[in-house]
Amino acid sequence: MLSVLSVSGCFVTPIEQERHSPGAHLRSGPQTATLPDSDITPVADDPDPRLPSTVPSLRYGDVTVTDADRIIAVDINGTLGNTVFALGLGSRVVGRDTSTAFPSAVSLPVVTNRGHSLNAESVLALAPTVLLVSESTVPTTAVDQIRDSGVEVVVFPAIRNLETNDALIRSVAAALGVRDEGEKLVARTDAQISAARELVPNPSGDPTMAFLYIRGRNLLLLAGPGSGADDLIETLGGRDAGAAADLTGAFTAISAEAMITADPDVIIVMTQGAATVGGPDGVLTLPGVADTEAGRNRRVVQMDESQILAFGPDVGQVLSALARSIYT
Repeated sequence: MLSVLSVSGCFVTPIEQERHSPGAHLRSGPQTATLPDSDITPVADDPDPRLPSTVPSLRYGDVTVTDADRIIAVDINGTLGNTVFALGLGSRVVGRDTSTAFPSAVSLPVVTNRGHSLNAESVLALAPTVLLVSESTVPTTAVDQIRDSGVEVVVFPAIRNLETNDALIRSVAAALGVRDEGEKLVARTDAQISAARELVPNPSGDPTMAFLYIRGRNLLLLAGPGSGADDLIETLGGRDAGAAADLTGAFTAISAEAMITADPDVIIVMTQGAATVGGPDGVLTLPGVADTEAGRNRRVVQMDESQILAFGPDVGQVLSALARSIYT
């Protein structure tokens, strides 16, 4: 996931903050945040869609979905596929993206490549009756080609955060004719988010947390506003290092000097990214990391890339897993 990143040069702006102690709440040593179940738990068992359903679709205006027997859901975060399965419609899904990799979906044909680009021929070969995509799904010509072939296409916003999470779940449920199941899923998700908030110490100590996107030692990006990571960190009682540095891009290249200046108390990474540098121990050897509070206390928290920024129905469980890994 996150194959298309906005890199706006080296982050060199000092973070103007007085060094504070986050208190005794933080764990030391590398941690791995895991969900209680690697698979999706649906709120219903194969509900019967109430169709037709007319819903707004970005780029295409109102779309009327008349058949949800063969669904393909594609976005870079895997959020749409996760939501469809959580609504209880997994048996109707005929194709998936590379980020939709939980056990009940992993055997489905993949219709995106390693760069998350949609392959129109792969989609059409599966004869879907409805295609759900994000507005960031590329290439747009492939989406248009599928729509022009007669497949109903619903395009959803690409933004992923807590503020828009309930609306996205409801929108997917409405498109597929299972609005009641959508309300049940929203209620369950919101309850899990509330439970996660209870795991954050009060006061938390406002630890500075840096979410790093890593792909080898030569690609090190700090998450900032709009990345989704900033929303998670705020909910976890932390100060986002990227937001504190006044970054303007979701992901920005960071130098060793800037890492030291940011001086995070906790570093959060994707497990697959950490693996490209030798795991959490390798993250601690990246430029500047050893000279931060996180580095001195070996506070590296890793989580699977298909889960950590997906939001959707599992975001409450993601927050709980991170809270348990960050705090004692």
